[in-house]
Amino acid sequence: MEVTQTVIPGAYRITSRKWVDNRGCFYEAFRTENLTERIGRPFRIAQANYSVSRRNVLRGIHGTTLPPGQEKLVTCVRGAVLDIVVDLRVGSPTFGCFDTTYQDANSGVAVYVADGIGHAFLALSDDVCMNYLCSQPYQPGTMIEIDALDPDLDLPWGLTEPPIMTDKDRRAPALAEAARAGLLPTYEECLRFYARSAVDA
Repeated sequence: MEVTQTVIPGAYRITSRKWVDNRGCFYEAFRTENLTERIGRPFRIAQANYSVSRRNVLRGIHGTTLPPGQEKLVTCVRGAVLDIVVDLRVGSPTFGCFDTTYQDANSGVAVYVADGIGHAFLALSDDVCMNYLCSQPYQPGTMIEIDALDPDLDLPWGLTEPPIMTDKDRRAPALAEAARAGLLPTYEECLRFYARSAVDA
């Protein structure tokens, strides 16, 4: 597996080498030591989630407050998605910047998302299934939601019709509004949190 940083420090794209034969294929989707080497601290899995979406479902932008935080390794295991990460860390050199990754079940491509970075995706096919490996269990009241259609972010969804979204996601604040309200972590808070995670390991 190859782990490469996206344009946002703390978000990585993981590409696996496939072995193909007459049965199908095999690939290594995740190895702790490889990811640990790249991010500088262990990625411990405390919870695994799946979401199933029909075509044109837009989920996100989602993040988690610090503490507790919730790093994620996100993989499309059925169907295809446009996956986008957004830097939500106030004061970060890349605050408000984004990176896109096309994911489908055949590619085996995954995205690692550090705390302070938001994640969203658009389902490009029916019956999409996404797998999330999370560093912390879900805790109610700790989620951060940002409007995935925020015109200032201008994310390249390529929509041809209104997306299917939850009311909560549709009502989410724009990035600038969330920053003014103090809903987002600062870059310095995230760096300290990463450093503590490395020491506690």
